Amino acid sequence: MTKSTRSKITALRRVMREHEIDAYLVPTTDAHHNEYVPACWQRRAWVSGFTGSAGELLVTRNQAVLWTDGRYFLQAEQQLEGSGIQLFKEGEPGVRGVEEHLRHTMKNGSKVGVDPRVISMDKAEKLKTELAEAGATLTFIERNLVDEIWDDAPDMPTGPIEYLPRQRSGVTTKDKLVMIRAALAERNADALIITELDAIAWTFNIRGTDVAYNPVVIAYAIVFPDDAMLFIDEEKVVGDHQRRLSKDVQIRPYASIKAELSALAKRKARVWLDRDTTNQWVGKQLARCELISIQSPIAERKAKKNPTEIQGMRNAHIADGVAMVRFLRWLSDQGSKGTVTEISAQEHLEELRAQNENYRGPSFHPIFAFGPHAAIVHYSATEESNAKINAGILLMDTGGQYVDGTTDITRTVLIGSKPTPDQCRAFTLVLKGHIAVAQAKFPTGVRGMRLDTLARMHLWNDGKEYAHGTGHGVGAGLSVHEGPQAMSPTRCRGAFLEPGNIMSNEPGFYAAGKFGIRLENLVLVIKDDKLSTKEKTWLTFETLTLCPIDRTLIDASLLTADEQKWLNEYHERVNTTLSPLLEDAADREWLVSACAPL
Repeated sequence: MTKSTRSKITALRRVMREHEIDAYLVPTTDAHHNEYVPACWQRRAWVSGFTGSAGELLVTRNQAVLWTDGRYFLQAEQQLEGSGIQLFKEGEPGVRGVEEHLRHTMKNGSKVGVDPRVISMDKAEKLKTELAEAGATLTFIERNLVDEIWDDAPDMPTGPIEYLPRQRSGVTTKDKLVMIRAALAERNADALIITELDAIAWTFNIRGTDVAYNPVVIAYAIVFPDDAMLFIDEEKVVGDHQRRLSKDVQIRPYASIKAELSALAKRKARVWLDRDTTNQWVGKQLARCELISIQSPIAERKAKKNPTEIQGMRNAHIADGVAMVRFLRWLSDQGSKGTVTEISAQEHLEELRAQNENYRGPSFHPIFAFGPHAAIVHYSATEESNAKINAGILLMDTGGQYVDGTTDITRTVLIGSKPTPDQCRAFTLVLKGHIAVAQAKFPTGVRGMRLDTLARMHLWNDGKEYAHGTGHGVGAGLSVHEGPQAMSPTRCRGAFLEPGNIMSNEPGFYAAGKFGIRLENLVLVIKDDKLSTKEKTWLTFETLTLCPIDRTLIDASLLTADEQKWLNEYHERVNTTLSPLLEDAADREWLVSACAPL
């Protein structure tokens, strides 16, 4: 592994010399700004050996540096060990970002190369500005240099699409295009460029299998005032799906997007795109156009779920809750025997979920982290790291894609031992933060950034913190992470929370080398009828996730009467909803015990 990483860096430097550049940037992202990148485009992971979902690799002629965020510090340290790649921890004191690092290290006349398809227009502009201050330049190389040395790269995915009827989508493609065209008219725009795959999937009511965990298909799209074009591998659009989709959109080959962008440039069209998510290659094709560079009108519309999507999400969480209860009961029986491992536990939960006919697969790579591994925020068990579960804390962050919805749940449970006072205190403080968010009431016009503090305040009072956001948006049968809404001190594009938004509520605490705790439910933003008046609408959350929270780790003396009331009522709802759906009497008995009042 180590030797392989070093040899790949050496090969990349050879190609860099051929292109006469002094540094080459390898971001995680691909041409569509995917969080989960198709295997054929996982270039950064292939070169560096670091498999986290976020990070950037910079290779110069005598140095290699990788940036990643707090979720992956421990994982990156382990995977980069001996590779010759230096880890820069984003957000830590004294750690420069990519642009600032290049400004301070590149000499006058230096050239930094990057594939314009894997860098956004905004990012490219920032890099240009920083490099210019150092007298260096940014060079766009359309042939990705990693591809030149990656001889056995996977092929592009070829799975067929699925077209969703109105019974599943809630809103037809035609009606969605009407909404988008109304936004185009307001901006007096000639076209909207869509590059994000979940936005394309939502707009045209299609799903696919091109990206692991996210039911999307690789494509570009353009919406005009009186037309729409979908640029996709035509072999994926077959049969009845092709007939239904063709009613509202022209289907074109994926590569033909360049010709259509050139046609827009030729007539100097007024084009709407989001510079933060649109890649630099697309931007270059539109250089002669007048650009409206603001967030896509699709983002907030997609985030505000319609009644069909909301009911589908509720259904998915009931199905997922049944699987989780069956799994947790099994774990309570088997976990302390020393025969269960992180990977075997993960596989068993997958088997239980798959027994539901509406299940389609995981919504992200599952995290099963036992003991010290749980302190690694985004730990991923491997054959080498696979720990036996016996006595201690197990953190499980998992989710499923169902026909009608997407789930994301984290539970931290105690296996075969008594908890320490430190573990109980940390768990209970995390729970208090979770309850504070779940019970939050707030007026319209509030951003999730403001609610993030509710989740942290009890931890802060105890001198504790966690290095990730409290909540991310979740798609309805789409990407498990979506924007623009978020509960985070950093990841918030300014979107106000609205009824129909679905988000995670997941505070945590991580004691490096000891244990980790995270509690996550998905919540739906709803109107608070009690507080709302004619003059002002107030909002609150409905918790969608249905699964017991481990009572053995709770220090009840730290909970207020109101917090205990919330937990008891939540557990009563979990038991009432799921118990009739459990066929095994042992599962029902376990659930009753797990949901007993404090």
